[in-house]
Amino acid sequence: MPSKNTLPPKENALFKRILKCYEQKQYRNGLKFSKQILTNPKFSEHGETLAMKGLTLNCLGRKEEAYDYVRRGLRNDLQSHVCWHVYGLLQRSDRKYDEAIKCYRNALRWDKDNLQILRDLSLLQIQMRDLEGYKETRYQLLALRPGQRASWIGYAMAFHLLKEFDMALKIVEAFRNTQTPKTMDYEHGELLLYQNLLLRESGKMQEALDHLEKFDSQIVDRLTVSETRGEIYLKLGRYKDAAVIYTDLINRNPENWDYFKGLESATKPETEEIRWKLYTDVESRFPRASAPKRIPLNFTTGDLFRCLVDKYLRNGFHKGVPPLFITLKTVYQDKSKIAVIQELCLGYVESLRDNALFNAADENCEKEPPTALLWVYYYLAQHYDYIGNAQQALHYIDTAIQHTPLLIELYVLKAKLYKHAGDIEEAVRLIDEGQSLDTADRYINSKCAKYMLRANMIQEAADMCSKFTREGVSATDNLNEMQCMWFQTECAAAYQRLGKWGEALKKCHEVDRHFTEIIEDQFDFHTYCMRKMTLRAYVGLLRLEDVLRRHPFYFKAAKIAIEIYLHLHDHPLSDNDADKLFDADNLTPSEMKKLKNKQRKQQKKLEKEKEKQKELEKKDHTNKKQQDQDQDGPKEEELVPEKLAKAENPLDQAIKFLKPLQLLAPERIKTHICAYEIYSRKDKLLLMLQSLKRGCQVDRDNPQLHIYYLRFHILVKQRKSAGTLPESVIKVLDIEMEKLYGNKDSTTLNDEFLSRNQNSVLHRASAARMMYELNPDPNSQAKALQLATAVNSDLSGVSPKNCRDVLEFMCRGDLGKCEAETLSYQEQCHKLFPHVPSFHIPSSQSEQIVTNGNMWS
Repeated sequence: MPSKNTLPPKENALFKRILKCYEQKQYRNGLKFSKQILTNPKFSEHGETLAMKGLTLNCLGRKEEAYDYVRRGLRNDLQSHVCWHVYGLLQRSDRKYDEAIKCYRNALRWDKDNLQILRDLSLLQIQMRDLEGYKETRYQLLALRPGQRASWIGYAMAFHLLKEFDMALKIVEAFRNTQTPKTMDYEHGELLLYQNLLLRESGKMQEALDHLEKFDSQIVDRLTVSETRGEIYLKLGRYKDAAVIYTDLINRNPENWDYFKGLESATKPETEEIRWKLYTDVESRFPRASAPKRIPLNFTTGDLFRCLVDKYLRNGFHKGVPPLFITLKTVYQDKSKIAVIQELCLGYVESLRDNALFNAADENCEKEPPTALLWVYYYLAQHYDYIGNAQQALHYIDTAIQHTPLLIELYVLKAKLYKHAGDIEEAVRLIDEGQSLDTADRYINSKCAKYMLRANMIQEAADMCSKFTREGVSATDNLNEMQCMWFQTECAAAYQRLGKWGEALKKCHEVDRHFTEIIEDQFDFHTYCMRKMTLRAYVGLLRLEDVLRRHPFYFKAAKIAIEIYLHLHDHPLSDNDADKLFDADNLTPSEMKKLKNKQRKQQKKLEKEKEKQKELEKKDHTNKKQQDQDQDGPKEEELVPEKLAKAENPLDQAIKFLKPLQLLAPERIKTHICAYEIYSRKDKLLLMLQSLKRGCQVDRDNPQLHIYYLRFHILVKQRKSAGTLPESVIKVLDIEMEKLYGNKDSTTLNDEFLSRNQNSVLHRASAARMMYELNPDPNSQAKALQLATAVNSDLSGVSPKNCRDVLEFMCRGDLGKCEAETLSYQEQCHKLFPHVPSFHIPSSQSEQIVTNGNMWS
């Protein structure tokens, strides 16, 4: 049905010029032409012109005016597909995709065969993963434009994503039969590989192999053909053919571990010697390749392993390979191999120091350069650090620094050793010293900044990064623009430790926005990949985007945000204490005065920085204005730390971060622990039970989960006896708790947990906490303290972090009032870990014990 407001020829020509200006991004000219139409009294309310003027204004960043014009145009011409389409484009630019889809459907009511509207609708449907709707829209496009390649591919892709492989294969085959490939036609080869992917994913391996052989000459990507053929041969059980393929692939690239894995799967060596021979054959053909030398160290044992690792280590030390320990890290899963490596390296040290030889008894051994001894020291420092002997690790790194005082890698490693030993301040000093030796190295600069953040030196870390960020913009803003998420997650953790909740939440929300932007960025690829025929990569992209928030960066930011929102729910900030970092009750008047002076100085410093930032923003105003005009998405609301720290409903905000974790990271125990903590505060018993059940499926013996497991058991018992639960809830609880707990009481469950995990430090501490909670009498407390504070070589998990956690439990009162026992435990830990500040013995009663960002006096 045509629009009710048609323009005469002159104005219609102007309207077409408006459309052309919009397509060519000549927005100012478009506004001029729209003004010429709208200034005519006869056409001042012409709907389509008003809509196009609004769309043009939106591209210039004048969003409010744009919406006014578009809505006005729509009111004046509800039967115009142009008005509805423009309104949909506006909604799409604000990422209101559901509303945009409604607008496009309304537009199609008045012009059902409009190709542009159908294309735009299909883009939104695939973006929102409305696969059924996408299939219908692609069918309409195919019916309207059967001669276009993208019409066929888009329709086939819809069936593929719906896992209707047979129909997808029929469509691709029908389209392929219409094609006449050219010589070395890469795009046609990609189409054939996509068709082969469909066959493999549908389980038709023999057909996939026949397809490869039939169209082998038409596929340009020879490497993918070989890799695919090898994979199919393995799945079909044709191991001899697979062995030939993987041998050819290894000859092409002898450093690819996957090819060796494929060769082993194909040949199925029965003994260690036969398996090792596979690698010696490759090594004889490629003597410079490292993979055939390194991989056998994973499976060889005894004298053969000793001989191979000896050769491998000598070669690495002779060449001076800094990441040698990293390449051998997986070997350290076997304790017997650790002992062999340690014995060899200590022998090298003695022999190199005395004779400059790896083995003085070996006549064929040649003289080594002085650097060989240096790299043995370097390796031994990493070795002893890994096995938990901090003193020996520090001894060897100090010896290495005495040997070569200006090698940056030595300072980086020494900083790492002190970080692992628990002294982050000394680690920062050392890595800063290393960084000063080469200020042009971006890696060492980033490492230094990360260590500073671990030490809560946030401004210093930003200044360090500013050496490599864009001039004229503050380092933190530029790092945010570059989506540098390691910096932001570390910043969030540092602010959390300092108690600056608003600043920490700002960083967490920035990380969340980065993931949203990455998801939005796939929009351009929906058309690009169809046009360029990168179909296999496109399917991989869609599947990656579906699970994007499973990434560790998002998980870390979400975990921090949830913990802070839980804290803010338990301890809401008022206007007066929003910026306080410490409890004033624990400070003396002089300390309070010093704190206020410090805060005042910090405030002045912040004000100066803000003024400086404003000046920079003025200089950069033109560029920012242009960026705002060009941006596709809506302008994000500014993240204000004070506002974030005073969220009206912190638990609802926490749930927003929790939902993606529950959906995409259910294999992580922390997901279910966070869920339990949120729902316990909302008093949702069934959701608490659900979180416990899911947590038990992941790790039933997790120390933190065990505490909630028993507390829930006690809570339900109390609520039942109080008679406050509805019958329907009681019925569900009875059924599910019977499966989860059996008929055992809390004490029995705690004893069973302890018997299963009696050699673990954290598990013993959790059992002790529940022992005291279940029966807080003096005898129970004494037994619990004895259990939690044991630190000896027979126990596993005796590390600075775990012992610090136990100390924090004691300081917090989880094991009752136990000042003498706390100091005694602290003294034991100080002997084990002398570099950890938390275990430093206070010199006076006024000095405080510092744990993980908390203080206890």
